[in-house]
Amino acid sequence: MNNKFVGTGVALVTPFNSDLSINHNALTNIVNFNIDNGTDYLVICGTTAESVTLTKQEKKDVIATISKANSGRLPLVLGIGGNNTVSVIEEIKSTDLRGIDAILSVSPYYSKPTQEGIYQHFKAIAEVSPIDIILYNVPGRTSKNMEVETTLRLAKDFKNIVGVKEAGNNMAQYYELIKNKPEGFLIISGDDDLVLGVTLAGGAGVISVIGQAFPKAFSEMIRLGLKGEAKAAYKLHFKLLDVIGYIFEENNPAGIKAVFEALNLCQDTVRLPLVPASNTLKAKISDFVNTF
Repeated sequence: MNNKFVGTGVALVTPFNSDLSINHNALTNIVNFNIDNGTDYLVICGTTAESVTLTKQEKKDVIATISKANSGRLPLVLGIGGNNTVSVIEEIKSTDLRGIDAILSVSPYYSKPTQEGIYQHFKAIAEVSPIDIILYNVPGRTSKNMEVETTLRLAKDFKNIVGVKEAGNNMAQYYELIKNKPEGFLIISGDDDLVLGVTLAGGAGVISVIGQAFPKAFSEMIRLGLKGEAKAAYKLHFKLLDVIGYIFEENNPAGIKAVFEALNLCQDTVRLPLVPASNTLKAKISDFVNTF
């Protein structure tokens, strides 16, 4: 098993200033806040980072800032995915992957390929990637579920495909993956609300959104779950449950950025087509943070 990615990974936000430029100081502070409070690995340029709105140069700058702040302390995972297989391959080949431990690659969105199309997409990526790959299934965003058979076929066929971030919000699918996965293949939850149950069932932990705002409590919950200490873990789960709901109530990452604003770690600024959380939602989030 690749223990680098067992535990709590966090899908980092990209903090913006009021003029929509990247706030690299805030990003550095968020990285240190997570390292100091028990997060196990960092995910760069995922969905929560608003990566689709970042230019190529901005992505390079974000990677550089996080890598410098991390200074080799935690494993780093970089999001490189898309629905144009050739472009994804070109991006992998042209990106400086020194210091990056794995690629997180989302299942092709919008195009709605068949299961064979999804398999061939990841096959082509696996054949060129010089580092490990974590698949990412998020049918709520891609409009196409990567079925269990496809994930397991890829897991068995390619040694450098080491896990899947599963975010279908479907416990039956999680159970089937955990039950039938090859030895050492990681089933990583992408559903903050379901992750404890997934971990207790044999999952490898999480790539979380809320975890980056409450890293101490969230990573402790996952550690307890990995040890099978359900009662203590569920105490933390129920303590965090309301805010997990809040951050996804309107859109991600507007919700998590509202949490960070309440924690004085960054502004709640997002880039269009996203808009900041409503005042009603911000009030709920602020109340939660103040009483946590």
